[in-house]
Amino acid sequence: MQDSVDRHVAVWVRELDWLDPVKEAIIARLAILGRHTAQARREALDSDGLKYWQYKLLLMLRRSGPPYESSPSQLADRLGLTRGALSARLGPVEEAGLITRTHETGDRRRVRVRLTEAGHAAFEAHAAAEDAGEGALLAALTGEERRTLADLLRKLVLATEGGADAPGPASPGPRRSRSAGR
Repeated sequence: MQDSVDRHVAVWVRELDWLDPVKEAIIARLAILGRHTAQARREALDSDGLKYWQYKLLLMLRRSGPPYESSPSQLADRLGLTRGALSARLGPVEEAGLITRTHETGDRRRVRVRLTEAGHAAFEAHAAAEDAGEGALLAALTGEERRTLADLLRKLVLATEGGADAPGPASPGPRRSRSAGR
């Protein structure tokens, strides 16, 4: 049974004699799966009524572990935001009842941002919806196939991230455009 990538590769193998069809098939399938996953996440967020940046804020607080709180500067660093950008984002999330901001006793300059019960519930609902969508995507694979795929993808991620045991990056192939005439 062929998928859209098989047809895509067949066209380009005829057009580009230097093209590695296996590499092209892998990269094209990863791209399709990445787009599918991103779309599923957007749909889950839309159904939850959360914006992506709001979910990321809740996620960072949840990742911090009990009591699910952080200083604004730590949150800004984790989210890759300036302190001012984070401050602007905290207001709407606090107004929605998903977080609270409190001043530390004895030093009103020190603020703590904490996930509320409603914030926990919003995070859990979204995470569960995402998990269900990801489970549906992977349902086509057996447990053993999932483990094998996870191991192979780990190897690629390690190579990309430059892990200690990772092979060096391969030299890039020819820089010819797939749309260029031959």
